[in-house]
Amino acid sequence: MIEATPIVEMRNIKKNFGGVRALCGVDLVLKRNEVLGLVGDNAAGKSTLMKILSGAYIPDGGEIFIEGKKTHIASPSDARRIGIEMVYQDLALADNLDVAANVFLGREAASKKLGPISVMDKHYMEQETKRLLDRLKIDISSVRSIVERLSGGQRQAIAIVRATAFNNKVTIMDEPTAALSVAAIRKVIDLINELKAQGNSIIIISHRLEDIYEVSDRMIVLRQGRKVRECPVIGKLDEFREQVVAYIIGARDDFAERGVD
Repeated sequence: MIEATPIVEMRNIKKNFGGVRALCGVDLVLKRNEVLGLVGDNAAGKSTLMKILSGAYIPDGGEIFIEGKKTHIASPSDARRIGIEMVYQDLALADNLDVAANVFLGREAASKKLGPISVMDKHYMEQETKRLLDRLKIDISSVRSIVERLSGGQRQAIAIVRATAFNNKVTIMDEPTAALSVAAIRKVIDLINELKAQGNSIIIISHRLEDIYEVSDRMIVLRQGRKVRECPVIGKLDEFREQVVAYIIGARDDFAERGVD
């Protein structure tokens, strides 16, 4: 049986910041309709790798393939055009605007033009936002609610809805459950599972190994800019956590053990 072409393939990605080697030839494959966990200690290279995929950084070496086609991603707008969206840890929401305005921020729908001036179609944006919230089973009382008055979990949900609202192919989430309550974490986990059930391909960066264990199909561990482990997420949680921590702290390194650098 021939395996389907991955939605994303990153080969031998390298990135330096001055004299610091942030990424030392990292490979990553994301399959269709898959949740891939990306873990590692601080400065392991996780966010750098994803910022390259999302267009925030340009790599110093390596290749990126989207659906089998070699692709040059030079900016976030390039990434967005080919269907790659990243939800950053700070969410980048406009607190003084309502839910609908945030979902359509930068992509406002216009109902008509008066010369050079476009008039926003607020009714359409509100109806479409409600449809998107319902599709992902997100409970927010009104799309006219001001974002700064919402809970942390609801704010995270809005950021995810915005990222997935325009037929994207890949959603990258940077620490989606950081600083959330237990109840809010549960809602975000349910949202990720719902996205996967609807056919999305997702990459999650997280220090919470419990979340990676619960939602991910596979995982990659980075350490000091190198990939040291790649495997399916299987087994019991305690065993999974113990093994992953060993790779994160450097007690184990699959690729060094095989003689691969």
